[in-house]
Amino acid sequence: MTARQVLTALLPFVRWFPITGAMFKADLIAGITVALVLVPQGMAYAQLAGLPVVYGLYASFIPVIVAALWGSLPQLHTGPVAMLSLMSAAAILPLAALGSDEFIALSVMLALLVGILRLGLGLLRMGILVNFLSSPVIIGFTNAAALIIGLSQLSKILNVPFPRTDSFIADLWTVIEQLPATHLPTLLFAFATLVLIVAAKRWLPKVPGVLLVVVLATLASWQLEFEHHYAAPIAAIQDSQSREQVSQFIENLNEINVLSHTSSMVARSIRRLDASDHDDYFAELALLEADLRVLRHDIDVRQRINNQRQVELHNLRFESVIDKDGEPLFFLRDQAPPELVTDGRTWRISRIREQEILFMAGGEVVGAIPSGLPQFNVPQLQLDSFWALLPSALVMALIGFMEATSISKAIAAQTKVRVDTSKELIGQGLANIVGSFFNSYTVSGSFSRSAVAAKTGAQTGLFSIISALAVMLVLLYLTPLLYHLPQAVLAVIVMMAVFGLINVRGLIRAWQIERQEAIVGVITFLATLIMAPQLANGILLGAGLSILLWMLRTMKPRVDVIGWAADGSLTGVRGSQQTPLGEHFIAVRFDGSLNFVTASHFEDMLLDARARNPQARAVLVIGSGINMIDVSGEERLRDVIDNFRDNGIAIYFSSLKTQVYQALERGHLFDVLGREHFFRNKEQALRFMQATYDQKPTIDQAP
Repeated sequence: MTARQVLTALLPFVRWFPITGAMFKADLIAGITVALVLVPQGMAYAQLAGLPVVYGLYASFIPVIVAALWGSLPQLHTGPVAMLSLMSAAAILPLAALGSDEFIALSVMLALLVGILRLGLGLLRMGILVNFLSSPVIIGFTNAAALIIGLSQLSKILNVPFPRTDSFIADLWTVIEQLPATHLPTLLFAFATLVLIVAAKRWLPKVPGVLLVVVLATLASWQLEFEHHYAAPIAAIQDSQSREQVSQFIENLNEINVLSHTSSMVARSIRRLDASDHDDYFAELALLEADLRVLRHDIDVRQRINNQRQVELHNLRFESVIDKDGEPLFFLRDQAPPELVTDGRTWRISRIREQEILFMAGGEVVGAIPSGLPQFNVPQLQLDSFWALLPSALVMALIGFMEATSISKAIAAQTKVRVDTSKELIGQGLANIVGSFFNSYTVSGSFSRSAVAAKTGAQTGLFSIISALAVMLVLLYLTPLLYHLPQAVLAVIVMMAVFGLINVRGLIRAWQIERQEAIVGVITFLATLIMAPQLANGILLGAGLSILLWMLRTMKPRVDVIGWAADGSLTGVRGSQQTPLGEHFIAVRFDGSLNFVTASHFEDMLLDARARNPQARAVLVIGSGINMIDVSGEERLRDVIDNFRDNGIAIYFSSLKTQVYQALERGHLFDVLGREHFFRNKEQALRFMQATYDQKPTIDQAP
């Protein structure tokens, strides 16, 4: 390798240079354009991951720069993406309360794990692992994930609670049941967002519709005072029954936190239990596991009760009056004393925090976003959660890589740039590792932003760095301007991004080509929906079924008895009704490698063909489809030859590939069966078979 090749391998961004003025101008325009999409998408996807919106901006800064410097495809833009955001939330929810400091720490730790796994796979050049995910499995999983991600935003469009449990379908049904409680102004903001994005795409294609909507919606929300909230103590509720419900909710929430802490300690004790240090190891282990099951069941029961209470409390409608001290008092609607004057607003209980209740008379907005750049922090490595997160981290590493690879190949087909998947793994891995030290959660390649970059003429990865610098400016100076951005707007942005990933035609085409694979894709789709929010389980099931189907096909390759078709051509028995080639011989075509997996099937099929044609005195094996033969296959071949010879049946072979012929020669098979039983091609073999065993004119056709 030359010095430049070594330098390029270590520092891929060296390929960008020299950057001409025209290239810089193209990257500058592409970078600014992508940044206009990146900022709102980053905030929306952070909420999808269960994190404050500022973490979406953190993930859009340092990781974007690192991936650009060490990636393979210049036009690939890395940052927050919808699918991995939802998978991140699903992986951490069983381990920490949504939005808590522990939840944030585990999200950052998960990014580090995903990055290490991707980097390792890239260094070992293990991108081939993605090949275990067949196309129908990927399509089924992507369709289900897109539905789950999109529908998970429905609660923000309706402005109703979305309880998170271990069943997404049950949670979604809870949201649907709250349709009568929809907050109409929030729904109108969502509808207006949808209309504006579609209209901008059609009539203003050069204007980023997402940015236009964010600007207009933020201004409208600020002007209309869309958000109107007030934090009050429990005592401010004047209805005793409602006040008791709130108290029970808080009490139950505290119990859940205590039980969660206790279950973590028990789980830690189980992992630390060492058989060598305990004479009664198994008895102690059984007791601890029983305690853990009881604790988790109790947490689940209490969580379900609180979810129901949250919905009931949100459905209550209050009106407020000001007491003599100037503080608001909240009465159930139409229950305030007639001598008191209400403010005319309808209030709902939005959130309950410790001993404080957040009442809201408007809609949900993004709220205050911390300004300033992310600080350097070493991720907290919580060994108690490491093994619980590792399976999800591996699936996320592969899914993110698969997503980035498919995007890269689609863009590379247009730009004619060669994509090195292993280098892309390294770039994505480094982006997540370095990003985790700057409070970033898991990132990957984005299809929408990469497509924008390619469309606007990005020439090098410099455009990604420019987009990251734009995010830096937002973090430093512009976060206060985003306070009034309605949550419903971000929800619609997510919905429109992911619903575009749904591909029904792919499954229909798979059904037309190979129904078994299509069925695996449908099973993956249904399993992902049913197992949600644990998306990893759905694709693991699909991958397992896909591999199993491949193994079954490999174990039983296609075997055809060759005969005459109705139109006079030669064909296999599976192709049509047929008549034998001859009265006293049969021809069999074997399509598959002859190895330890298929050898038994090969023997069974030859014996079955002989049993169906008892008059045959010879069998011709057309071996053009045999790619290789191993020791087990060669031994089974000897058994078949001996079996047929003992029964007075001659066996012949034709069209064997060079590597198979040489393997038989090395195994001295020709000492058992003479070379005259092997023909170079099937035409010679068929002429010989007809002339020798049927004494009929030779044929020129061949299968």
